[in-house]
Parts: sequence; structure tokens; C-alpha cells
Amino acid sequence: MSDVIRITDLREPRLSDTQRFALEYGETLSVSLTVDAVLTAAAERTGLDDFGPSDSLDRLGRWLGEVDHDANRTGIGRLSLFNACVRYAANRLLIHDLLRRHPEIGDIPIVAPIIVVGMPRTGTTHLLNLLSADDRLRSLPLWESYEPVPRRGDGPSRDGLDPRFERCAAEWAQIQMVTPHVAAMHPMEPAHIHEEIELMTPDFASYNLEWVARVPSWRDHYLATDQTPHYAYMRTVLQVLTWMRPRARWVLKSPQHFEQLGPLMRTFPDATVVMTHRDPVAVVQSAATMMAYAARMGYRSTDPDWYLRYWTDRIERLLSAAVRDIDLVPAGQRIDVHFGEFMADDQAMAERVFAFAGHPVDGTTRRSLARHLATHTRDRYGRVIYDLREDFAIDPAAVRERFGRYMSAFGVPAEVR
Repeated sequence: MSDVIRITDLREPRLSDTQRFALEYGETLSVSLTVDAVLTAAAERTGLDDFGPSDSLDRLGRWLGEVDHDANRTGIGRLSLFNACVRYAANRLLIHDLLRRHPEIGDIPIVAPIIVVGMPRTGTTHLLNLLSADDRLRSLPLWESYEPVPRRGDGPSRDGLDPRFERCAAEWAQIQMVTPHVAAMHPMEPAHIHEEIELMTPDFASYNLEWVARVPSWRDHYLATDQTPHYAYMRTVLQVLTWMRPRARWVLKSPQHFEQLGPLMRTFPDATVVMTHRDPVAVVQSAATMMAYAARMGYRSTDPDWYLRYWTDRIERLLSAAVRDIDLVPAGQRIDVHFGEFMADDQAMAERVFAFAGHPVDGTTRRSLARHLATHTRDRYGRVIYDLREDFAIDPAAVRERFGRYMSAFGVPAEVR
């Protein structure tokens, strides 16, 4: 039986010695959250200096500026954003350099991808990883999403591992040291199959930043801007990855696609869209709890109520866009997956998705799915108890009032009482 985890210190965190040391160390640092500082560090890391089209620098400046002006951000929180942006900028340099040397990459087709689309915390990650157990499909492990193109001089370590895998593993170990319960809420092992919106980060686009910082101004800019060019950039990076490790068909996923169905379908017009559904209240309480818990390292005050307000509003915006744009996905290319039905028999649901997508299922496929389920049990890191009444002093029914249109449109039952 999995350990039950009840996080009771969201408002006033009880810090471990490791957390306290990390926060104190962060306050000794002088972190320059400027475009020049990030680009200089990325150029030093890669030995390259051609970042391609300069429009991305405005977006990078928006990212850095909003966090830089937030006095509530801790020193270690500022450092984490700086390091992430250096990685994104370095990836941009490496991708641009590779495309310059190998323009034929731009001719590689991305054919009929299977794309999981749904709210965060609705089983999208589990479904993606389960589908990816069929190695005939190309998927995106976390370590590869973090560094799509190797650095110059990267070669196998003494253990035969890709240095990118080792760097990702080291980062995951650090995350578990300072926020150990994150593993139970959203595992991020290096081999874990990740979201392709990570491939938009070298273009400093996507809603990715909202998951690591309090950035309502960035949210407004992102929602007001046509994301089609950034989906095109992501597709280009998928071509790069296909060139390096070919497969005939990709399996992808991101909750962001739920509010970007137009750009998604313009970019991948022959995609099979697998749309997951769940009571939005379960999504809100899970997201708000996870973000408020992680905030003990990134912010001087965790402010759980801010996260509850933000993610209630954010999920409502996402769902409203999905209801508005659902007809942009041809009926013959969309399959709905309801959370309860999926959890009741996840392998059967995966096989149903494959059948809908025209992907043959045989004995080998079924064994691969079963093997994945046996080695990736649900709640293997523990089971977090989420409680809106106890942790946020609000009745779930009051939160659910915001989501009636979505729940009616897709036949989604209430889950949290």
C-alpha cells in the first residue's frame, strides 16, 4: 500500500535543514536577471553566438523582468529561473547551429502524431507514458526535452550514459532534496516522457513559465498573442529530434494545447487528438496544492490563496477556450477519455486510443503496456491527500460553479464533494 501524504504546512512551512540551508545560500547570491547576462552565459556554455531571429529576446526580457521586479521571490528562486533561461538560450544556439549545418532537417515530415490534450492533473502524463511504452512510436523523454541537441564534446560517460541524461538526473535529485513531495504529485525522472511545450522554451514561449513563477503579466501577453509561430518552432525541434533518432510517428501531449486548438491543428492537421476530461475541481485543488507546496523554496510567502484564485481562473480560461474551439478538431480525429474510465482500466483505454488512431496493437504491444504498468504503479512515490476545505477553506461546490459550461459540453461528472 502506498504511503499517504498529508501536507499540512502550506501556509507556514516547516522547513527541513536542507531547505533552510538552500534558502540561506540563495540570499548570498547576486543573480542578474537580464537578457545580456543570460545570453552571455549561454554563449560561454556552447561556444556559439548566433541566436537566430531576435524577436525571442523581447519574450525573454518579459520573463526575466516580471520575476526580477517581484520582491517576494527568494534568491534560490531567482537562481533557478536564471539557470533555466540559460539552458533555454543554449538550446536555441545549438538548435540554430544544427539547422544551419543540416538544412535538410526542415524537409523531415511529422506525420499523424497522436497528441494527448487535456487539463493538467487529468491523467495526461500517465496516458502519455503508457502510450509511449510502445517503442514503435517516437516520444520525448525528459532528459532529451531539457537538451534536445548535445553540447559540443558531449559523449558517453564511463557508464555509457548520455551526459544530458546525467545532468537531468542530477537536477531531479536536487529537486527531491528541497521539495520531496513533488515526486508524489508530478514525477520527473530523466526517462519520464515529457511535454513537447518544453521545446517552445528556446523560443521563450508557452505557458511553461506559469508553472514556476507568479507571472500574471506574462500570462496576459501569452493569451493575447497568436501562438502559431511558436508551435511551428516546436515542430522544427521535433524534426531535429526525428533526424537524430528516427521513428515514423510521434506521441505527444500538453495541457496547453487545450486552449490552443487552432495553432495545434494548423501545425499538425493530421493529428489524432486524445482529449482527457476530469472534474475541474480535482484539477484546481491538485494544482494549487502542488504550487503552494513548491513555493516554499521560490517565494518568501507561500500564499496558498493566491494559487487557488490564480489556478481557478486559469483553468476556467483554458476550458472556455476548449469549448469555444472544439470544432477546430475534426470529429474523426478526436477521441475523448474520461478520467474515471481511464483509471478503471488504463491498458484497455490505451488500446482503445491506439485503435482509434489506426496504430496496430499486437501481442508485443500488449506486453509492453503491461510491463510499463507493472513497473510504474500509480502513487508509487506516495499518495497526496488534497482537501480544499481543510487547506483553502472553500467548499468544492463554490469552485465548481465556474466550470458548468465545460462539464455540460463534455459530460464530465463531479468527483470532489
